[in-house]
Amino acid sequence: MVGSTVPDGTERDGVSAFAEVWAAALAETGYAGMDQRTLVARVREYTEVLAEAVRTERFAPEPVERVGVAVVELRFAAARTLAASVRLIGEDLLRAVGAEGDPTAARRVPAVQGAFAAGFTTAMQDRIFRDQEAIRRAALDARRGAESALLASEARFRAMFTQAAVGICISDADGHVIEANAALADMLGYRVSQLRHMPVTELRHPDEDPEAVNSLDALRSGERDHFRGERLLRRADGSPLRTDLSVSLVRDEVGVPQFLVAMAEDVTERHQLQQRLRHQADHDPLTGLANRALFAERLATAFARGDDHRVGLCYLDLDGFKVINDSLGHDIGDELLVAIAARLDHLVSAEDRMVARMGGDEFVVLVENSTRANLEALAGRILRALAEPIPIGGHRLVVSASIGLVERAVADATPAETMRDADVTLYWAKADGKNRWVAYDPERNAREVARFTLSARMPAAVESEEFYVDYQPIVRLSDGAMTGVEALVRWAHPEFGRLGPDRFIGLAEETGLIVALGRWVLREAAGQARRWRDRYGDRAPVVSVNLAARQTQEPDLVADVSTIIAAAGLPPSSIQLELTESAIMGTTGGPLRTLRELADLGIRIAIDDFGTGYSNLAYLRHLPVHAIKLAGSFMEGVGNPHTLDPGDETIVTTLVSLSHALGHQVIAEGVEDSAQADRLREIGCDSAQGWLFAKAGPPGEIERMLDQQLLTAPAQRTR
Repeated sequence: MVGSTVPDGTERDGVSAFAEVWAAALAETGYAGMDQRTLVARVREYTEVLAEAVRTERFAPEPVERVGVAVVELRFAAARTLAASVRLIGEDLLRAVGAEGDPTAARRVPAVQGAFAAGFTTAMQDRIFRDQEAIRRAALDARRGAESALLASEARFRAMFTQAAVGICISDADGHVIEANAALADMLGYRVSQLRHMPVTELRHPDEDPEAVNSLDALRSGERDHFRGERLLRRADGSPLRTDLSVSLVRDEVGVPQFLVAMAEDVTERHQLQQRLRHQADHDPLTGLANRALFAERLATAFARGDDHRVGLCYLDLDGFKVINDSLGHDIGDELLVAIAARLDHLVSAEDRMVARMGGDEFVVLVENSTRANLEALAGRILRALAEPIPIGGHRLVVSASIGLVERAVADATPAETMRDADVTLYWAKADGKNRWVAYDPERNAREVARFTLSARMPAAVESEEFYVDYQPIVRLSDGAMTGVEALVRWAHPEFGRLGPDRFIGLAEETGLIVALGRWVLREAAGQARRWRDRYGDRAPVVSVNLAARQTQEPDLVADVSTIIAAAGLPPSSIQLELTESAIMGTTGGPLRTLRELADLGIRIAIDDFGTGYSNLAYLRHLPVHAIKLAGSFMEGVGNPHTLDPGDETIVTTLVSLSHALGHQVIAEGVEDSAQADRLREIGCDSAQGWLFAKAGPPGEIERMLDQQLLTAPAQRTR
């Protein structure tokens, strides 16, 4: 049993104490016909069931409902019995079973209360119906029996009628009260004598459900024999009385309606309890706002209102809320959430709007009949409202929020798709700098989905060899000879086709797959370099392979590179590793030692895209660098007499001179016309690559160029 799961007996004692308190509360509301010790033992069995319900991983309402039925069967059937029991469950059950502080158990308490109330209510209704049938039979016996039987039946009827705890009314077929008991008179605020001969229509409340009125009229006309359900009656002062009403028709010997027997139980407290339980199930206990479940229900309702209906969502998340919890404590954090919820609720007061807490520090606002303009205006007001300092616990706290906006016709999506898009847009607002709102953009979403698709596919793509390597020539400017090539990885994606590195290298770095991909590219490039060396000997080009900053942090990089080059049977100088300027300038400690070890092996090191970042020139002279590759962005102003910005050529001239002074070769990237090549040659740049010489292509294109170079080499020497 649940009560015996704690070794030190704490939970067992808690369950016993709860059972004693519950039994005492029951004893105050009725008479069970058993001694207190027996009652406590019985109630302890019920408590074990409730304890199991809050402890179990998967909640099942049926055992708890049976407990509610059992309480009624013990003859504790008053509305105050239900109220006292539900209140005790809500206040003391978690403590009794040692589950205080357990959020999962706390969330189950309202479900336990609701299941108990459901079982109790069902049993109460069944009991009332049985009592009503007994009264109806007694009334028939009183009318039909012999004189002696008549007197006996009438006595039994009168005793039951007057002593019943529920209200009883007998009316004729014309709708006038014949007799009413004291319980009904007390409920309605009349004397019994005032109720006699009163038209039953005067007891109807104006807000009564028309369907219930029609059902009672059908009883009086003989169209039906029974009615059972909740009904609003009117008290003497005009206030409503919510009752559980059971009405039966009594006919004469030939079946003509003669009179109606009605039994009414005051269920006002029970109804209020159900409303409270429903509110607890649908609202966040901390802030009082609608919770995720109620919001989802409201959103689904909005989407069911027709294709021309429009909805908008403001999905917001507080920026840096974890810092407040960690530094000031969760109590302050909770108070802050309550204050923020109040501000949001004040901003969202219209009937076609709703604010809900989705959990943690996330809130969402639903706007029906929305437009893009009014949704953006609301988001702006929310940001301004949150920017106002909030005084809590001696602090003046200022928070901001990131907000994702989605506004659309309900015909364009489903509730689930709309929530997904709002969540995605919230992420964009965070990524774009926080403290802002960002509206949903289908094109941006398509790009994000494509990025996710590529990221998810990439590990399998490496294994299935969807990647391949193209090579772009590096040409010596002094004589036009090809001295090297740059290995550029491509992706033959089965869905998106041929993808350049700009589409997936960033993703590979984010996911860490760049290490495996970089190792694969180096292996492919080394294998190709070996084949060219076998074919062209010393005239084979040096192969440059890009190295990401993430790869320099790998402890096995030097060993991997050394193994790959050795396996290919290459001299290390056949390979050149390229790092971007920002990556190589940030290499200190372990990464710098890695570069030195690679250089000590004889592998060439080059700085790629030089000139586009911040260069520490004093630091540059200590790096194990062999070559500098000038960024292609400088080439636009080189060799162009009509350029509006002659600074490009000045920068290139300076960088070439600086690099030569440090003993580095200089390679210009992005050379597209002969004027640029001629001017770079005049400046003293050593080599160049770009579309002027060739685009990146398969190894066969490089071999064609090398073969042509070999054919023309003698003629060049003759000149």
